[in-house]
Amino acid sequence: MRSSVFRKIASSTDFRLGLALVVLVLAVFGQTTGFEFVNFDDDVYVQNNPAVQLGLNRQTLLWALTTNYQANWHPLTWVSLMLDTDVAKIAGWLFDISLGRENSGFYHLSNVLLHAANTVLLFVVFNAMTGMRWRSAFVAALFAVHPLHIESVAWISERKDVLSTFFWLLTMLAYVSYSQR
Repeated sequence: MRSSVFRKIASSTDFRLGLALVVLVLAVFGQTTGFEFVNFDDDVYVQNNPAVQLGLNRQTLLWALTTNYQANWHPLTWVSLMLDTDVAKIAGWLFDISLGRENSGFYHLSNVLLHAANTVLLFVVFNAMTGMRWRSAFVAALFAVHPLHIESVAWISERKDVLSTFFWLLTMLAYVSYSQR
C-alpha cells in the first residue's frame, strides 16, 4: 500500500470496527427503507419530477447540469436520484415486482448507505489524523446514531447533505494522506 492511511484502513481491527459501524447505521436507520415519501419536497423532487422518473440518460444528465429546479442547482443530487430510479427499475425487472413512483424504498436505502459510508469515512479520517482507534470509533458511532440532521438520512430530498458530507470526508482523507507523506 502506498501510504500509512491505507495501511491503517487495511488492519483487521479497523476493518471490523468499520463493519460494526455499518451494522450500527443499518440497525438504527434501516427502518427508513419502509418509510413513505415525505409530503414536503419529495413529491416535487422525486415523484413528480419527470427527469428523475426517467432515470439517467443523456437528456436527463443535461437537465441536471443546466437546470435550476425548485430554486436549487445541485446536479450530483439529481444524478444520484436518477440512478436510484434506474436501480429500482432493474430490481423490479429482475425480481418481477412492480416498483413505480410510489416506491420510496430505494431512495431511502441510498441515503442510509451513504450515511453508513460517511460514518466509516469519519472513523478512517479521525483514526488517520489521531492514531486513536477506539476514540475515533466512538466518535464515529456517535455520528452514526446522531448525524447533524436526522432528516439528512431519513428524508429523500436531503440527499444533498449526505452527498456533500461524503465528498468532504473524501477530501479530508486525501488531505490527511498527503500531509502524512
